[in-house]
Amino acid sequence: MTHKIHFFLGADHAGFALKQQILDTLTQEGYRVKDFSPIYKEGDDYPSAAKRVAKAMQKDPQALGVLVCGTGHGMEMAANRFKHIRAFVARTEEDAKLAREHNHANVLVFGGWVTKPPAAKKILHTWIKAKPSSAARHKRRIHALDT
Repeated sequence: MTHKIHFFLGADHAGFALKQQILDTLTQEGYRVKDFSPIYKEGDDYPSAAKRVAKAMQKDPQALGVLVCGTGHGMEMAANRFKHIRAFVARTEEDAKLAREHNHANVLVFGGWVTKPPAAKKILHTWIKAKPSSAARHKRRIHALDT
């Protein structure tokens, strides 16, 4: 079964192992995935991976992104520099649900040093299942972020 959602993935050296597990999960579940960090590179920089994913997402606004670095914060900051990218670090399923519903988050960010694979998988699934809210207040806020 192939899903409509297309995912773009990226990681630096500190997030590579967790990104691989996320890639395996999404692929096994039939999602279309483009991995922008397919090879482990010692000492690579998170801004490069975030930039590749963000630029791809700007060309495919229906896509979702997943980024992983050591804490997640570097990727989050780097990705959010790009217009129409709303990246957030998730530590819990509730973070993921609310970020998707209220903030229309389109990039999920993990910390490879702090998020264990089983928790990441649960957070990922919660985020995928959550739908952006159509409430006027949320749409107004997203418009303010994107303009």
